[in-house]
Amino acid sequence: MADASHVGIYDLKGLNCPLPVLKTAKRLAGMKPGELLKIETTDPLAGLDIPAFCNESGHELVETLKSEGGHTFLIRRARTTRR
Repeated sequence: MADASHVGIYDLKGLNCPLPVLKTAKRLAGMKPGELLKIETTDPLAGLDIPAFCNESGHELVETLKSEGGHTFLIRRARTTRR
């Protein structure tokens, strides 16, 4: 795994579907292939939506953590994206 200092953290807490996926997609689009992005969300649907988004777009879902308050996802930007 990459050094934590090289992981961008994106706080999406308080946003509801579809905003976490839309904002994650926009942030990843501005990143270089292979870079890591950690997102934090309180949206209960993110546990389904973020993995589906990664699968459809080709990004690697490195880690998923569920907490009492929401989810944290670690995503590696794809070399090329599918759409």
